[in-house]
Amino acid sequence: MANMLVNIFGTSPVQPLEQHVNIAYQCTKQLIPFFEAAIAGDWEKAKEHRAAVEQYEHEADNLKKEIRKHLPKSLFMPVPREDLLELLLVQDKMANRAKDVSGLVLGRKMRIPDAIAKDFLLFVQRNVDAAKQARKSVRELDELFTTGFRGAEAELVEELVEELDRIETETDQLQADLRAAIFRIESHLDPVTVIFLYRVIELTGEIADMAERVGRRLELLLSH
Repeated sequence: MANMLVNIFGTSPVQPLEQHVNIAYQCTKQLIPFFEAAIAGDWEKAKEHRAAVEQYEHEADNLKKEIRKHLPKSLFMPVPREDLLELLLVQDKMANRAKDVSGLVLGRKMRIPDAIAKDFLLFVQRNVDAAKQARKSVRELDELFTTGFRGAEAELVEELVEELDRIETETDQLQADLRAAIFRIESHLDPVTVIFLYRVIELTGEIADMAERVGRRLELLLSH
């Protein structure tokens, strides 16, 4: 891993961050089939997708540590090293949240109530969409590096970040709608189940929040 990163950094100081965000996105993407299996009560299949989440999260965590270790102290680029490390941190949190929420659901074998199952899957999908848009935005880092974080490439990234903001805002509304839907059926559910349902929604929603923070970090890079 170290030799690979040294070789990569020799040609691009940002390519490993692009690789990392892709792993983080792949991790969140596993939540779609994971929750489909959980809603269907197929816990063996859910366990398989949870294992995939864990594998991707582990890969992201290892790569994060290697990037921290090998990212050059001084780069011939118009952005501070610390800002790249902050970008790395918020990318990693997308994978962390996927691991957290899938572990909670599988550990308790939580069933999403039928009354909200369809809307919940849409909510999960849009959070994964936010992670995907974050990946798309970060993938422009190489071009930004080449152009000195200026010009048409910078404008493209600004547009990508605007779309990321729009998706994150949509997930906020979907989250509010889900909470309201749970409130309407609370009396028919076990109180402990209700508490954990709210927690599952919160953790899932944090994926889009972290993706939106990726956009904020990219905007900061563009401001230098």
